[in-house]
Formats: sequence, structure tokens, C-alpha cells
Amino acid sequence: MNYDVIVIGGGSGGYAAADTAQSAGARVAIVDPGPLGGLCILRGCMPTKTILRSSDIMALMQRAGEFGLAASDLKADLSAIIDRKNRLIREFADYRIGQLKNPRFTLIQDKAAFVSPTEIEVSGQRLSAKSFIIATGSVIDQIPIPGLAKSGYLTSDDVLELKDQPESMIVLGAGPVAVELAQFYQRIGTQVTLIQRSPHILSFTDEDLARPVEDRLREEGMTLFTGTRLQEVSADGKSKTVRFQHEGKEKTVSAQSLFDALGRRPNTDGLNLDAAGVKMGEWGIGVDCSMRTSQPHIYAVGDVNGLHEVVHIAIQQGEIAGWNATHPDQTAREVDERLTANVVFTDPQVASVGLTEKDCRKKKIEYLAASYPFDDHGKSLCLGETHGHVKLLCDPTSGEIIGGHITGPEAGELIHQLIAIMYYKGTVRDLLTMPHYHPTLSEILTYPAEELAQKIILK
Repeated sequence: MNYDVIVIGGGSGGYAAADTAQSAGARVAIVDPGPLGGLCILRGCMPTKTILRSSDIMALMQRAGEFGLAASDLKADLSAIIDRKNRLIREFADYRIGQLKNPRFTLIQDKAAFVSPTEIEVSGQRLSAKSFIIATGSVIDQIPIPGLAKSGYLTSDDVLELKDQPESMIVLGAGPVAVELAQFYQRIGTQVTLIQRSPHILSFTDEDLARPVEDRLREEGMTLFTGTRLQEVSADGKSKTVRFQHEGKEKTVSAQSLFDALGRRPNTDGLNLDAAGVKMGEWGIGVDCSMRTSQPHIYAVGDVNGLHEVVHIAIQQGEIAGWNATHPDQTAREVDERLTANVVFTDPQVASVGLTEKDCRKKKIEYLAASYPFDDHGKSLCLGETHGHVKLLCDPTSGEIIGGHITGPEAGELIHQLIAIMYYKGTVRDLLTMPHYHPTLSEILTYPAEELAQKIILK
């Protein structure tokens, strides 16, 4: 059975690759063992944002007195929250399954393994293709901590299905998934203790963007330890206990449940990449900017290449790989890393596009930076949302915006104004001279833009 393109994995990146390749006239097969839908829909973006909506509303209702209102006897029903999530996710998944089962593709629901650079084995059959696109996503990583496996723990998959709310929970890790779900459980009434190895939560970003989130978590009653070294996990039947080093002292924390959120890894299990001659990179399957692996006709997109665990980037990569696989005689399309964006849906939200200050220092890129706080901005004061700030980074000569960062209310929506400006290589002067309605959250971006524009003029 011969195909032009075989896509291994039917999640968001895989479907985007298959759709692009088939639209270019290729005969395409999609191989996915199921459950169909992909990580974002089934166990990632969509289910987490659905349940976070419930805890966000509850947290706001708990502040009713601040706005001259009265609300009493607030109570969360975790089972009902999960039921609502399941209904919505079923609708999203059914839509994606319908796309995958469209007759324009050949869908094979089983595991694939390479037997050579041009063949895979699926369901006892050998399939060949001119090009392959690997889009198998990621799986939960197993971090070797003494006693962890024996003591038992919850994963991010488990907590999204948990209907019996624990009284207390220890969360290991402080990446986006860990922090979002930790805040969810704290807000609905579980006493949460979060333990992070790095000096601050959300260690991938600048410290000043993470600290306002830490402040909010502590205000809401969460116990938060950063800069720790995990030593041992134990269990006595009723509770889990974590022993760790913090600020030179040994500490122990106990809770009814333990959520291991220390990360994920690329899902390459069983692919037999050696037979295909595909080499691993630092974080996942190694790829270049055109999504090609060490084998020019084999591509890898999404979480499996380890570049960015973000679904819209997986889709972009899938589209690029699908196009390149079907246009081998044309100049390859490449991913534009300049506009890489991330959003963490905590409260306050954290959103970024482009370079961080960490990036600039590491790459020795000259820049100017300016910030402005939400607690001195009219609309955010009206809303009662005063945690965080906005920060702009620009080229010190031209004023072109090279990075935009927001920790604060609706950061995930506000960041798109900066993405649009950066898409057209706009400057801080462009941002400053654009009309901004008053009072809005968006106009706060003009304040650091004004400061930077003045610095460039002075130079």
C-alpha cells in the first residue's frame, strides 16, 4: 500500500499536516491508535480551560463584597464541573474525529513502527510513502524521585477526571499545567501546597512576569515553595508526604493527594526511529526550520520535536511540513520563531510574544525594556484587577518591538495586539500613535511604548 504522505498521529499538528498535504493533491494516510482527538482536545488545552472557567467564576464571586454585592454559601461541585467538561470535550472530539474519518484520507487506527526509512508496519501490514510526518505528541514524563512511584500519585490526566475533591493536595512542579491546575483546586476549596525546583514558578519566562502570579496564589491561601530540592516521597495510607530542601533546611509537607506535574516528554515510544534513520535532538526528534528530520523526507511536528508545547505552533508546523512534503522541488517554507507566543491561563494570566529578557541576555541581543503596572491603570482599577504589569522590549536603534509580555487581566487576549504589530515589524512609535479607546485595558500598552520612544529619540 503506497501513499504520497503518511502522517503518524492525528492530533492538531497531525491533522493540519494531513489537511495541507491532501489539499495539495497528495494521497494521504493518517495512522493513530486512538483515542482520537489529540492531546489539546482530550487532555490539554480545552479540558483545562473549561474547568478553569468554573474556578475563575467562584473566585470572583468570593470577592463580591469588594464590589458592593453579597454572595453566601458558595460551594464547588467538582463532579458537576467535570461533567460539564466532559460534555464539551466530547463535542470537540467528535468534530475532530469526523475530520479524520473524512474519505479524503485513509485513517488507520493502530500503532505505527518504522521498518525502514520508507516503510512502516501497521496492523501487520507494511505501508510505504514518499514522505512521513511524525506528529505523535507527548506523554507524561516519569521523574525518578525516591518513593514517588511506590507512594502513588495523580497525573494531569488523572486530575482532569477526578470527581471526589481532595481536602489537600501537594503539587510537584510549577510549569503552566501545574500552576493552572494548582490554582483551580485551591480556588474550589482544596488546600494546595506547590513545590518548585527553580527560583520562581514558570521558570521558562522572566522572573518579573512570574512573581505577580506567586503573589496571587499566596493571597488565595496556597502554600508555595520555590528553589527546592526534592528528596523523598512516602505514604502512610491516609496521606502523602514529601521531604525536600528549602533555603538550607529540610522540610516535610503532607496532604491527602499528590499531583506530579513535573513535565512531559516527546512520545517516540514504539516508533523504531533507528530503523528510519531519524535522530533525536536535545529535547525531542531533531528538526530544522522546515520541520525536516535527519531524513529529508521525514518530518516531525508538534510536541514530539520538543521545540514548543503549544498547539497553535503545532498547527503551524504541521502546515509547513505538509506543504514541504508535497512541494519537494520548491523552496521550503520555514517556521517564523520571531512570533512565538505563549499564554498561561492563571489569574493573573501570563502572555508573551517574541524575545524575553532572558533570551536577549543569552543571545547577547541589545534591547531596551520598559514596564507599566496594572495597579496604576484606570480600567484595571475599575475592574479590581491590579496584579501584574505589561513589558515591551524593542530594538534600541529602530524601536522595532522584539518582545511583548503581559502579566495581568485578559493577558491572553491583549497579547494579540502585540502579535499583530510585531507581525508587521511595527515599532514602539507605531504602538504609541495608534488610537486606543478609553477606558480599556489595551491602552496600558501605550505607556511603556511612550517611555521607550522617548529613549530612542534621546539616543
